[in-house]
Amino acid sequence: MRSLFVMDKKDYGDCTHSYVRNSARAIIIRDGKVAMVKSLKYGYYKFPGGGIHGDEDPVNAMIREAREEAGLTVIRDSIREYGLVHRVQKSDTDPTERFVQDNYYYVCDAETESVEQELDEYEADEKFTPGFVDPRTAIDANRNTGETPWDKSMFEREAKVLEMLIEEGFFG
Repeated sequence: MRSLFVMDKKDYGDCTHSYVRNSARAIIIRDGKVAMVKSLKYGYYKFPGGGIHGDEDPVNAMIREAREEAGLTVIRDSIREYGLVHRVQKSDTDPTERFVQDNYYYVCDAETESVEQELDEYEADEKFTPGFVDPRTAIDANRNTGETPWDKSMFEREAKVLEMLIEEGFFG
């Protein structure tokens, strides 16, 4: 899978160990809009997707997460690799830990009919709400999100991927 970009804060020089949590995300475009999950609590947008469990492969994780977070059933035959974003930084919770994450992005289609979301406690607290939005709306929201407990690099990662999709003509 091609590398889209690297987000490396280089702030982990004194860390003694690493924590790896890879993720997979769906890029689903319809009628010039992209499927995103919005945090109604903080106002940011994210691609449907999330953590890869154990020995789960990235494609199956993306399919599962798109269904759970956004109620979207990915059409397996439509899946194609888009790219990888590598992220490295000091952990938010442990000053001795380096956080490492590969974010796998896949362009795909989903069934027209959506299903009920299956949110975990964190996602429900964020009030994750799925929808199709203009990519520029999501970019603007992510770059202007106020105070949250989350590292803003997560919001910027999604904004940069959206900009790349726009530049590459995915939105017509």
